[in-house]
Amino acid sequence: MTESEGADDGLTVVLVHGAFADASSWSVVIAQLLAAGLDVRAVANPLRGLAADARYVADLASEVQGRVLLVGHSYGGAVITNAAGQLANAVGLAFITAFALEEGESLTAIVEQFPDTLMGPALRQTVVRAENGDKAVELSIDQSQFPAVFAADVPATTAAVMAVSQRPIGLAGFTEASGEPAWRQLPSWFLVANNDQAIHVDAQRFMARRAGSHIAETAGSHAVMVSQPTAVADVILTAARTLRRKES
Repeated sequence: MTESEGADDGLTVVLVHGAFADASSWSVVIAQLLAAGLDVRAVANPLRGLAADARYVADLASEVQGRVLLVGHSYGGAVITNAAGQLANAVGLAFITAFALEEGESLTAIVEQFPDTLMGPALRQTVVRAENGDKAVELSIDQSQFPAVFAADVPATTAAVMAVSQRPIGLAGFTEASGEPAWRQLPSWFLVANNDQAIHVDAQRFMARRAGSHIAETAGSHAVMVSQPTAVADVILTAARTLRRKES
């Protein structure tokens, strides 16, 4: 990757993290994209429910001047799948070991079609009060199991910090059905992490093929943007270069 090779005036990369993470998980990827000359935004995904999160991301991305390449990790892939259809300026999608859902499909529904991973037994439920005062359920990963499930190839000290600082997701994020997927209209790229213990590799490959994505693979964990940021940045830069050629 060389200086400004990914530069594309008028194209902004919008990064959307998934469950059990936050925007800081993109830090090294962001540095590489900025060094390559790309404009970048990293969204703080609310993680409250698929429809609400998609609206939030769409509202933020609609304020970007020029074209937008939406990039989602994990649950963030489901969010961008739904957000892009609400945007006039979305021109591409990149899924980083992510959910590329079909219309009417939920995260729970797709994972049930494939072999179990370490994720299911590691999930913990917490009952909290919602804004309206009703009880709501949040999901998090048991801290002791977090490294194996989410960050097996991340240094142990970093994985431990990630486990403590993980952001929980509302149960609706797992159970709400997706709307019409934007990958039907937009070109997409997909990075498969074939040592992922959160989303089974067969599920990733299935969703990538179904979406007609340009597929790359790496031997990474679910937290591939932390452990292998260059592999992630390369997929995004490839997408940016392709979209630049299409525009010209």
